Amino acid sequence: MQTADSKHVRRSLSSKLRVLIVAPSLDIWGGQSRQAVRLMSGLQQEGSLEVGFLPHNPRLPGVLRNLQRITYVRTIVTTLYFFILLPLRVRKYDVIHIFSASYYSYLLAPALAIIVSRVFDRKCILNYRSGEAEDHLAKWRLTAKPIMRLADVIVTPSGYLVEVFARFGLPARAIYNIVELDRFRYRERSPLRPVFLVSRLLEPLYNVACVLRAFAIIQKRYPEASLTVAADGWLRPQLETLANDLNLHQVEFIGFVPFERMAEIYDAADIYLTATDLDNMPSSLTESMASGLPIVTSNAGGIPYIVTDQETCLMFPCNDHEAMAACALRLLDDNQLASRIARQARDSSRKFTWEAVRNDWLKLYRELAPEKAALESEGKVNSAASVAGC
Repeated sequence: MQTADSKHVRRSLSSKLRVLIVAPSLDIWGGQSRQAVRLMSGLQQEGSLEVGFLPHNPRLPGVLRNLQRITYVRTIVTTLYFFILLPLRVRKYDVIHIFSASYYSYLLAPALAIIVSRVFDRKCILNYRSGEAEDHLAKWRLTAKPIMRLADVIVTPSGYLVEVFARFGLPARAIYNIVELDRFRYRERSPLRPVFLVSRLLEPLYNVACVLRAFAIIQKRYPEASLTVAADGWLRPQLETLANDLNLHQVEFIGFVPFERMAEIYDAADIYLTATDLDNMPSSLTESMASGLPIVTSNAGGIPYIVTDQETCLMFPCNDHEAMAACALRLLDDNQLASRIARQARDSSRKFTWEAVRNDWLKLYRELAPEKAALESEGKVNSAASVAGC
């Protein structure tokens, strides 16, 4: 015979809203994987949720994992394994939360996850995170918009992408990326030193060449100035050659830096530089804000939606290295301005914490699974009644 307590436990378990996060794992270094970890860390503290994870890039079991070391073969076998795991996992959850970038990475995992969610009649969220959305939607007409329409909700990290999706007739809502303030040490930088940092990938989109050209101007005024390039990418040899051609000194390319070490990298610098040509909501900016690191940034894409020129950063037009250098020199010449911007940026960064976005995600999940939300409410009422009757 079942006791009242055992029935209550079974009912409590069945009433939990089950959310499956489908996203890149930390085996793929980048903003998506870090955001997925931060989101799951917050969600797993919620007693009303059961949270699962399916990586876009699952590791093959046993000796088969060796296949993932072979170029081209790796993509084929990883995608096949993901497709095998997908229906096995999706059917066990109520809401499928799918992280997505653009182009082929969208097609190889998020698009498949949306379709499988539909096959199993599960609610799904397309959490689209790439600043290249407009080009993706315009050029991939057969696979982008039609499949995205199958998602119950499209969520982006910024109002910028909400506007982009609206131009293509796709409604979306914005929920900010998460920054963990306690991971980053805030410090006042006074006096400000000419110690610069850039941590964008060494790929054309992020235009690190513009940073180097700006730094050449800065170094003419401040010969002791230094620049750390904390990233890697296929353009690295060309960028190192450009640094030599510009006769730069004290420029150090340190390559890929694990996330666990980034806090000390931010802490060691005094000004953050980024010249990206297209972006959405880069974590490097929110992490710099949390660290008290004054920011000089291009006005690309979603960046003006998260920082404000003259208030939480200094901003310049895309691909204008002279304007970038002028902004950096202005910070060095006006310590009061630099301190004010850093303090205001730190205060502004609080809106990107888990505590600030938690209710947005929970509300969305409950909207998509109202029957589970009703069971959760019923459970709270019954629990309160039990306590009152004690």
